[in-house]
Amino acid sequence: MRYPNLSEEKKLWRKGYKNVVCLDEAGRGPLAGPVVAAAVTMDSRICTNRTTNITNNSRKFVFKFVDIRGIRDSKKLSPIKREKFYKILTKQPSIRWGVGIVSEKVIDKINIKNAAELAMERALRKLKTKPGFLIIDGINLKNKKLKNIAHKLIIKADEKVLSCAMASIIAKVTRDKIMMKYHKKYPKYGFKKHKGYPTKKHFSMLKKYGPCKIHRKSFSPVAVAK
Repeated sequence: MRYPNLSEEKKLWRKGYKNVVCLDEAGRGPLAGPVVAAAVTMDSRICTNRTTNITNNSRKFVFKFVDIRGIRDSKKLSPIKREKFYKILTKQPSIRWGVGIVSEKVIDKINIKNAAELAMERALRKLKTKPGFLIIDGINLKNKKLKNIAHKLIIKADEKVLSCAMASIIAKVTRDKIMMKYHKKYPKYGFKKHKGYPTKKHFSMLKKYGPCKIHRKSFSPVAVAK
């Protein structure tokens, strides 16, 4: 089983980039709710210290005396493991992170790709750390503010780059928490279970009740259900 590692970060640290920031998002595919992005940067002094064991495999992954072995892309983790890693990562002093959120209304106005990149821009702003280099999960980039920073695009970065895997977990858990709150407001759609993704149950409820305020009206299944 392949796990993300620190090879990309280490290459950049050796080149003199102290603040290597990795960006990933959650929520491109859902029919409802926001898109959420997270920015993560790790303390290079800790990660390059020979006494610190940063080996992400099934046997051991010790980070500042915290065992988080098996950290992976959020989509490949169970909700329980995502929550466990989220709690560790967001309290880890050697990790700085920020979250950006873009609502469904903005998604409808500027489209999901632009909204996802805007969420990344906002996550970077919340990080409150000047980035030296960005690693972004994706194929192409349009956002000018992100493009103006030295960066590298990596397809499926959350499966390969450790900091991107961390960002994917923070983004996913943050978004899931938002959708759980929306479930209380709109219980009949079942957001608690599918988090707004296009499941059979969601399609059924959308057809029965029509879209609610947090549905993405520009997405074709929602537009048809109006």
